[in-house]
Amino acid sequence: MPAERLQKIIAAAGVASRRKSEDLIAAGRVLVNGQVVTELGTKADPEQDHIRVDGKLLHGPERYSYVVLNKPKGYVTTVSDEKKRPTVMDLIHNAKGQKVKGRVYPVGRLDWASEGLLLMTNDGTLANALMKASSNVPKTYVVKVAGQPDEAKLDKLRRGVSIAEKGGRRVRTAPAKIRLIREGDNPWLEVTIIEGRNRQVRKMFEEVGHHVEKIRRVQYGPLALDVPPGDWRNLTLLEVANLKTAASGQRVAPPPSPRIALRAPKALHPTRPSRAQSSRGTKTRAPQGNRH
Repeated sequence: MPAERLQKIIAAAGVASRRKSEDLIAAGRVLVNGQVVTELGTKADPEQDHIRVDGKLLHGPERYSYVVLNKPKGYVTTVSDEKKRPTVMDLIHNAKGQKVKGRVYPVGRLDWASEGLLLMTNDGTLANALMKASSNVPKTYVVKVAGQPDEAKLDKLRRGVSIAEKGGRRVRTAPAKIRLIREGDNPWLEVTIIEGRNRQVRKMFEEVGHHVEKIRRVQYGPLALDVPPGDWRNLTLLEVANLKTAASGQRVAPPPSPRIALRAPKALHPTRPSRAQSSRGTKTRAPQGNRH
């Protein structure tokens, strides 16, 4: 097997991310054939050389794991959090107490208040490919906004709007697909974008004067949300293959649309019928929203 950079070998074995692996090397915590190595450009052959990290011998590349998680509100999408908030890593346990095989990492982010589909894997090549803007992998969200945006505002969002990124630089979003899925004073909309900028959907609606109250990702490329909040499952071999195809920029058939279980709107207090109407047996029906 050809020699590879030491940090790549350590990351592939699941010890740490590539950047953390570089820190381990620089700190003198890595030995190759009994010799401490601190030079980041050092290469080794994982099949021929004995590589130890903190005294533990590496046993070859880690087997790849691919997991889809339904992230609830109140968790941050990081491996650890300096503020000691719950992270998505705390959710990688199912009801039986089983763990995901391998050291997986989130692909992209959902902010603390956002919910829905989150892909996690230790396949760094796939993760990087999916997060590249050139992959154009579609992501679909259901969004509840404050107030009723008119068609002119929705058309503006469909064409693309200018939003501020970290540091104040403004960028124009790519065209989006938007459709109404439940009417109301605070309606629900389905939004599909092909980018993954930080808090993008929230910023898009703020630009047209509407605050996003709730947001849930229900599709990511060929994947559809199909597990309960806080739960996860392993991807099938076909799903992994489809993800890799989508990450390469090729078109993949979208998944069947998931059943979007929107939270029931607060009950309205109907006007009490008059005594005359009651005597005639007239019934007052509460308005019913569309089911989706």
